[in-house]
Amino acid sequence: MNDTMQLAKKVETEAARPEGDQSQRRITLMPPVDIFENSQGVALWADLPGVTKDRLDVKVHDGSLYIEAEAVVPTPAGLRLQHAEIRRPHFARAFSLGADLDASKIDANLKDGVLNMTIPRRDEARPRRIEVRTH
Repeated sequence: MNDTMQLAKKVETEAARPEGDQSQRRITLMPPVDIFENSQGVALWADLPGVTKDRLDVKVHDGSLYIEAEAVVPTPAGLRLQHAEIRRPHFARAFSLGADLDASKIDANLKDGVLNMTIPRRDEARPRRIEVRTH
């Protein structure tokens, strides 16, 4: 049996387990992000579908930014789950922050499954205009 068939069989076996079975392995997904940069700082947008604020954890430690979240996908009332590839997706992503960014002033907002973060540059790292005098 080749690797692909073994993986497919494993997925079918895991999907057949009851929903309350804690032995089911947790699947971690890397959320897609868009990163924009300008002279003022960096904006990061991460797609976290199904994630609510209480299941989102954003941390900064030793020059790195960590995003972890868990989505809850409820089964609509009156329906019975027949097949699920990912029931409770876990999202995780880490980024290194440059020395010119001010981690103490990060602003984060979650709306409609999109985490929008603004990371400003340190004041001394921002471009500034130098006034030139004449004699």
